[in-house]
Amino acid sequence: MGTQLAHDVHGTGARVVLAHGFTQTGRSWAAIADRLASFHQVVTVDLPGHGDSGAVRADLPESAALMGAVGGQAAYVGYSMGGRVALHLALCRPELVDRLVLIGATGGLDTAEERVQRIAADEALARGLERDGVDEFLDRWLRNPLFERLPHDQAALNDRRRNTVDGLASSLRLTGTGTQEPLWGRLHAIDVPVLVLAGEHDPKFRALGERLTGSIGSNATFTVIPEAGHAAHLERPDEVGAELLAFLHEGQTERQQ
Repeated sequence: MGTQLAHDVHGTGARVVLAHGFTQTGRSWAAIADRLASFHQVVTVDLPGHGDSGAVRADLPESAALMGAVGGQAAYVGYSMGGRVALHLALCRPELVDRLVLIGATGGLDTAEERVQRIAADEALARGLERDGVDEFLDRWLRNPLFERLPHDQAALNDRRRNTVDGLASSLRLTGTGTQEPLWGRLHAIDVPVLVLAGEHDPKFRALGERLTGSIGSNATFTVIPEAGHAAHLERPDEVGAELLAFLHEGQTERQQ
């Protein structure tokens, strides 16, 4: 695979790769990345269809392979879409993943009917995006109840507007939840430490987080971020940053023993 994802590297220490959600970019992690870079080498990746990787076209397994190619062996942190990409990497290239953090993520939709319905819904979103453009699409997207607790000044709209119609539409069609084969029955194979996070006011993904934790097994821990919705890392960067540093520090301590 000759394509390389755009990415930035800063800080020194054990490597951590941050994978963003739909309509975001690697820059969306700025508040978290600054905290981590005091102790870690932080890699922020623009996933396919987003930011400076806007021209890249890839489905979830291909996105995972591309992310692993630039991230290498590291701890991987993925939010929402990025969490699903990170899960694929942990299952397909386990030797690259030292630790795994999933924020507002899912193992997929259970039934073929649910997946067909989601694909149709994402196709409608893609067509609306192609009709109306990025600005109007983002306005509608951020009115989604998932983001009702995300303050406007923390939504990083200017960064999201760097995305293109073609890039975001391809992401909806190639990496939407409906395209994902359910991973629930494979999660027990993940044998590295896993931290699963969800916002207190995100009941759908709190339930999915608990299910992820149970499906992975005893090496997974579930933590709720107080006063946060779906975009917990944007809404409560101090709290999420503290959870990440504590979890990653455990890994450093283990390597030193």
